[in-house]
Formats: sequence, structure tokens, C-alpha cells
Amino acid sequence: MNGWVKGGLALGGMAVGLGALKRTLNPRPRYAPWEKPRYEEFENKILIIGGGFGGYTAATKICEATRKREDVGVLVIARDNFFTFWPMVPGIVSSDVDTRNVAQPLRRALIMAGSSFRRAEVKGVDKERKVVIANDGLEFPYDQLIISLGGQPNFFGIPGVEEYSLTMKGVEDAERIRNRVIERFEEVSLIRGDVPESKLTFVVIGGGATGTEVASEIHNLVHHALAPDYPNIDPNRVRIFLLEGLPQILPELDPALQRAARARLHSERIDVRISTFAEEVTADSVRLKGGEEIESENVIWTAGARPNVTIRDLDLPIDERTGIKVDKHLRVEGHPGIWSIGDCAAIPDIRQENGKVVPPTAQAAIQEGYTVAKNVIKTIDGDGDLEEFEYRPLGQLVELGSDFAVNEVMGVRFSGLAAALFWRMAYLIRLNSPQSKIRVFADWVIGYMMQPAVTQIRGSSEETRRP
Repeated sequence: MNGWVKGGLALGGMAVGLGALKRTLNPRPRYAPWEKPRYEEFENKILIIGGGFGGYTAATKICEATRKREDVGVLVIARDNFFTFWPMVPGIVSSDVDTRNVAQPLRRALIMAGSSFRRAEVKGVDKERKVVIANDGLEFPYDQLIISLGGQPNFFGIPGVEEYSLTMKGVEDAERIRNRVIERFEEVSLIRGDVPESKLTFVVIGGGATGTEVASEIHNLVHHALAPDYPNIDPNRVRIFLLEGLPQILPELDPALQRAARARLHSERIDVRISTFAEEVTADSVRLKGGEEIESENVIWTAGARPNVTIRDLDLPIDERTGIKVDKHLRVEGHPGIWSIGDCAAIPDIRQENGKVVPPTAQAAIQEGYTVAKNVIKTIDGDGDLEEFEYRPLGQLVELGSDFAVNEVMGVRFSGLAAALFWRMAYLIRLNSPQSKIRVFADWVIGYMMQPAVTQIRGSSEETRRP
């Protein structure tokens, strides 16, 4: 009888534990669907355009600060209904992580925080009526407007880049790059004669963090995932180039870490070319300044970014190169009640006196989201003592494979396996969704224990721009 009692208590304890875990992974929203007031009914309507790091941070922090207030409503408008966790996007190329786990559900996260969400594309702002105009003529009123539209690739007018290269600006692009590599292997496996070098040559233009990680992930995809499935193709025939116009890759890192990264890429047979500029990209080659030509049908562009072109339609003061002009409090110049943050904003860096702006990075956008949230609430409450935005760089983490990274954190520099483990733990903690944390961790564990399975799924939305 005692055994039955102990068994029952154990099962009861397990049920309680599972229930607690379920509540942790699925928190209740601030409002039930039937009791949440409409956004238009709030006295103070805060409208946020963009669901990236800046917009998402601003929305959640405003909701946290006004959780007990019934006069403030937050609405986020974004083109996609998912939040892209950028640091893990290159891992999609090698199937290190699943796309769905990097693209976190934006709508659910915002609803849980107490915000509203609408998926729409912004077309303009009527500042006199205080409404944002979206596609299909939809109008969204606001009292305070935060613009965080992000950026897009900058091709610098180089002929052929836009037509013949793959960009790297989101999860869809990472999937296209992976599919391109798989497609080339499928094509080569059918060729009985000489294989053109251009088929198995991949050129990554841009030696910043994204380009360096993408080049390394292509190597991992080829040698760890595809090689066993294509025994008739020697993976060492694959050539990977990384081109950088500056005198060194990863210019934001300490020279010692730059050398460690180059040594890692060299060990992976990645040909790094510094002080090298692409002059033209064609269907089957990259022409470099100086006359050299690399035969390749697979060019990935990560060399530059610019503010989202949508800002041109908003009739706000802009700098074509750096974005919407704002003051040190993140207010748009000459437009009370309108704020701008993230990659689409030209934010003065008050640490420097030469007129430089804050760099368009994820950590900067997050910090801007915190500051703009505080200042918007102060403005609503009539508190004129606004906070100046001061960018405080925390460091840089760059992963080059699951067992190697180069990190600089608060002045501490380290590389190798320990840095890779730190990279994974640091970004795992930063994931917003508890479910995504578990799934990404599971991806890593399965990837460590088992050979990755890679498939190419092509649909009507596939845009590989095959030459």
C-alpha cells in the first residue's frame, strides 16, 4: 500500500512540475482577447513602425513601464509577423539551427507584453492628422510615433551586384544561400564531363561579421553536411573566397582577434582577400579592381547597408547615407511626437565630437529602444527632463563554426572553443521566446550528436536568381 501512495505522490509531483513548466513556457497575456480595449480607444496611442531589435525593444519596455496604466496603448506595425534574431541567421546556411527557431513569433510576444500588432507595409505619414498610412489605404492613428524601419543592402552602384548576387538580410536569404549550394551540388552530380570552376566557387563580398560567418557556414555545409551525400564530388574542389575592401577583415575587432579569425578561415581553405574591391559582377564571374577575375556563379553580397528606402516617402528630414535626422534625445528634427531609432536613423554619437553617428548594430538598436521608451513616456507625462542617448558598445561576438569564435566583451578578448561556448550561451539567453531557447538548444545538441540532414525545399516563393 505504501508503494501505491509513494507512486501516487510521485506522479502528482510530476504533474505539478509539468504544469509549472507549461505556465513558464506559455505565459498569460496582459489582456484576454475579449477584454483588451481597441488601440484606437486609448488616450495616449504609441505607434511603432518596425519589428526589429529597436522597435521590439521599445514596444516591450513601454508595455512594462505602463503595465498598471489604462491610458497608454501600444501598436506595432511590421512587414513580417516574426522577429529575426540576427546573430543566429548565418547558422541557417549550414543547418546548424532551424529557420523557424531563428524567426521568433513577433505577434505572440507582443500580445503577451500587452501590445497590439498588425502586419502591414507603411506607405506614408500624415503628420497633420497624425495617422500612418499603410498598404490598401489602411490608416493607423498615433499620438507618439516611433520609426524603426531598419536597413537594406547598399550595392554602391557596382554593376551587376543587384542582378547576380544573393544578399544576406534575413532568414529568407540564408535559406536561399543554402539552397544555392545544394543546387550546385545537384547540378554537378549530373555532369559527366569537365565541371566549370564557376559552379563550385562561392564568393562572399564583405569581410565584416556577417560575411565572415557566412563564408565559414558555407564551408561547414559543404564539408560536414553535403560531402557524405555526394560521394562523387570531392568537397575540396569547392573554392570559397572572402573579399574585403579594408586592410583587414572584422575591422571592429582587436588585431589579435582578426589574426585568429584569419587563421581559422585559412584552416578551412577559405581564400581571404583584403584591400580587394569588386568592380563588376556578371552571371559567371566577379571582376576585381586591377583586372583579376574570379569565375563564380555564386556571389553573396554582405558588404554594406543603407537606411530603408521607405523613409524617403515619410517627408521627414533625412540623410540619404545615414537615415532620418534625430537629436540626442532620439526626436526627429522639427517634428514633435515623432521619434526614430535603429538602422534607419542618423543618431549623433555624443561620445565623439566629429559628427559621427551611432553604428547600425543590433546592440545599438536595443539600447536605443530602452532610451526612446523612457523618453516617450516622459513626454506623455509632461516630464521635460528627457534622457540623452549615449551608445555604450558592449563588444563583438563572431562565431566561425560550432567549435570556434572570436569574442571581445567589455575589453576582454578570447577565441577558440571557450569563445564558441560563450557565444552560444550569451545568445541563447538573449532569445526572447522561451520556446525558441529550448528548440535552438535542441538543434545544437542534435547537431553535435548526429550528422546534419540537409534538404532543398523549393516553392513558389523561392527566388534564387539563378544565372
